[in-house]
Amino acid sequence: MNQRNLTLHSTLPKGADDSDSFIDIDRLIAILIRRAGSIALCVAATVTLAVIYLLFATAQYTSMTQILLDDNMAKYAQDATPVASSQQVDMEIASAVEILKSNQLALRVVDAEKLQDNDTLLDPPKSPAALIKSGIKLVVSALAPGGPPATEADERNARRQKAAALLQDAVTVSRVNRSSVLAVSFRSTDKLLAARITKAYANAYLNDQLNANFDATESASVWLQQRLSDLRERSQQAALDVAKFKAENGLTSANGELMSEQQLADLNKQLIVAQADSASASARYNQFKSIIDLGPESAVNNAAISSGQADNTVIKDLRTRYAAVNKREQEVTTNFGEDHPQAVALRAEKQDLTRQIYQELQQLTASYRNEFEVTRSREASLRQNIEHLTGKNSEADRSIVQLSDLEQRAAALKTLYESYLGKYEEASQQQSFPIAKARVISEAGVPVSPSSPKKTMTLGLAIVLGLMAGGALTAFQEFRERFFRVEGDVRTMLGLKFLGYLPRIGKPTRDGTIFRQRTSPSVEPAEAADSDATFERIMRVVLEAPRSIFAETLRNAKLASDVMFQGKSDRVIGVVSAMPGEGKSTTAANFAALLASSGKRTLLIDADLRNPGLTRMLKNPPQQGLVEAVLGEVPWASAVKIDPRTKLAILPVLPNDHLMHTSELLASQGMFNLMENARKMFDYIVVDLAPLGPVIDAKAFAPQVDGFLFVTEWGSTPTSVVRDLLNAEPQIKSKILGVILNKTDMTELGKFTNFGGTERYRHKYVSYYTDEKSKKREPAEAGA
Repeated sequence: MNQRNLTLHSTLPKGADDSDSFIDIDRLIAILIRRAGSIALCVAATVTLAVIYLLFATAQYTSMTQILLDDNMAKYAQDATPVASSQQVDMEIASAVEILKSNQLALRVVDAEKLQDNDTLLDPPKSPAALIKSGIKLVVSALAPGGPPATEADERNARRQKAAALLQDAVTVSRVNRSSVLAVSFRSTDKLLAARITKAYANAYLNDQLNANFDATESASVWLQQRLSDLRERSQQAALDVAKFKAENGLTSANGELMSEQQLADLNKQLIVAQADSASASARYNQFKSIIDLGPESAVNNAAISSGQADNTVIKDLRTRYAAVNKREQEVTTNFGEDHPQAVALRAEKQDLTRQIYQELQQLTASYRNEFEVTRSREASLRQNIEHLTGKNSEADRSIVQLSDLEQRAAALKTLYESYLGKYEEASQQQSFPIAKARVISEAGVPVSPSSPKKTMTLGLAIVLGLMAGGALTAFQEFRERFFRVEGDVRTMLGLKFLGYLPRIGKPTRDGTIFRQRTSPSVEPAEAADSDATFERIMRVVLEAPRSIFAETLRNAKLASDVMFQGKSDRVIGVVSAMPGEGKSTTAANFAALLASSGKRTLLIDADLRNPGLTRMLKNPPQQGLVEAVLGEVPWASAVKIDPRTKLAILPVLPNDHLMHTSELLASQGMFNLMENARKMFDYIVVDLAPLGPVIDAKAFAPQVDGFLFVTEWGSTPTSVVRDLLNAEPQIKSKILGVILNKTDMTELGKFTNFGGTERYRHKYVSYYTDEKSKKREPAEAGA
C-alpha cells in the first residue's frame, strides 16, 4: 500500500503573540460588538424594571427648612466667650443634629400638630412590596396568640409613639457643607403635611432651646442661692475666728504685718549694711598693714595703691616730688658720676621723702585700724539685738502658724462666696433672656413636585446597572468562550492549517425542501430536488450552490490535497471529527461530490460502522455494504452505489448491532485488500470515519489513510477537547491536511474577529459567491 507520512502543521507560521500588550483595544471593541445583544438585553431588563417601579411607586414630597446655630444671638446678655475650636464646633453641630432626630423632639411635634390622629401619616398609601409585607405581618399576628385587650390610654399612647417613630424615620437632618447651618427636611405623600411638619420641627427645636436654657438657669439659680447662704455664714465665722485668735495671743499688726516681724526685718537690713562696712574696713586695713610690713623702700613703691584708695593728697605730692628727685639724680649720676656733690644731695633728699611717705602710710594704717574696730563692734551689737528679738519671737511662732491657717481659710471662703455671688447674679439675668442660640434662615415651603421617585435618576441608574450587568454577563460569556470561532483559533490552539468555513445548512423537510435562514448569502440550493439523485439534498449542497462559500471551502480542501499529494495517482482522504454530530458525514459527502463533479474517479466509503449517518442519507436503503465486502460475503464492487448525476461511487454500510469489534474489522486484511483494489480503480477515496473521541476506529484505520480532513463544529466543540485528542493521536495529527469549521453562522462570524481580520470583510466578496440569478434575490442560507 502506498502511504505517505505528512507533517503539515510544522511548517505553518505561528501567529504573533499579543500577550505583551496591556490592553487590546481592538479585541475589547470586538467583544462589545459581539455581545451587544446581551448588553442591550440587560439594559432593557433593568429599564423595564425601573419603569414598572416608577409606575407603581408612591410619590413622596419633601419640604425643607434651614436653621442657623448662631452664638451671637446671646452676646448682649452673656460675657464674651473664647473662640471655640473647629472640633468643639463640630461636636456642637453634631449634638444639634441628634437633638433634631431624637424621639423627644418628635413627640413634641406630634403633640403640637396632633399627628396621633392623622391618618395620612399613620396609614399612608403603600407600594406593592409594602402591601405584601403588611399582609405577612397581619397573617403572623393573626396566628400568634393574642394578649389582654389594650386600654384606651394605651392605644392613644401607642398611636402617639407610632407617629413619633414615623416622624423619626421620615425626617432628615444634615449639615450644609462646613457651615453652622442645619438642613431639616421631611418627606410625606401629602405635600401640605410635609410643609406643616417641617415648620413644626423648626419651631419645636427653637422652643426646646429656650426651654433648655430656662430650665438650666432656673436650676442653677436655686442651687447657687442655697450655696450662697451656706458660704456667707462660713465666711463670717472664719473672719471672727481670725480676729479672736489675734486678740487672745497678742498678735498686733501694722500694715498687715506683726510688729515683731517688722523690727526683725529692720535689724536684718542694718546687719547686712554693717557687715558690708566691716568687710570694707578690714580690707583697707589689711592692705595698708601689708605695705607697712614690707619696709620704707617697698612702702614708697606701693604708695600709689594706698594713695589711690585713700585719696590722700599728701602722699600724692610726696610721690610726685620723689619721682622728680629720683629722675634728677639719675641724670646727674649718668653725666657726672655717683660721687658728684649734687648727686649725693639728691640721694639725701630721696631718703627724706621716703621717710615722710612711710610715716604718712603708718598714720593711715592706724586710722583704718580704728575704723575697722568700730564697724566690727557695731556688727556684733546688731547680732546681739537680732538674737534677742529672735528668741522673743520664737514663742509666738506656733501662734503665727495657726493664725496663717485661719486667715487662709477665711480668704478662701470669702473668694468662693464672691465667685458664687457673681454666678448667681448672672444666672438670674439669663433666666429672663428669651432668645435661643439658633434661628430659622429658610422657611419650609410647600413642594411643587415629588422628590421621590426621581424618574431621570431612576432611569439613568437602571441604564448604568443594565450596562454593568451586561458587562458582567459579557465577561461571563467570554470566559466561557472555549470554542473555535475564527481561523486564528485553529492556528493558535492546534498549529494546523485552516481550510475554511462551511456555513450552517438545513435538513430536508417533509415536502423535500430545505429550511431557509437569513444567516449567509453563501448557500442557496435549488428549489426542486432531482428525482434520480442518490443522496438527500443536504448531501448535494456543493452541486446546487457551486459558487458558494460552502463549495469554495471544499475546493480549498481539494487544493490542499492536490498540493500535498502532487504526483500521487490515488489518494485516500479520511474525514474525522472530535465529537459526534459535528457534520463530518455531510462534509465527506459534499467533498466527494465536488471531486466527482470535477471529473475525478471518486469513491465515498461510510466507515462509521457504529453510527452510519452517511448511509442513512441515501434515498434507497442498501442491501449490502462495507461489512459484507470486508468479510468477503459479497464482492465489494457489487456493494457500491453510483450517483447518476455526479457518477460518484458510494460504499455504504448496513447497521449491525451485533458487530462489536469495529476497529478490528477496519484494521483487518480484508479491509486492506479492499482499499488496495479501490486505489487501482479510483483517483480519490473519501472515507467517513467515526469521531476520535468516542471510539478508536479512526486510529485503527489511520495507517491506510494518506491524509485527514478534520471537521469541527463552529462555536460548539471545546478547543481543549480537540487539542487533547490530537495530541494523544500523533499518527493522525501528522496526516491532517487542514481543519474545517462546520455549521458556521456567517452573520455572527465577523463579530468574533478583531478589526483587520479577514472574516470581518467577507461581505465584500458576496459577488464572488453568487451567480447572476441569485444576485437579484435576497441572499439567504438554509438553516436548521
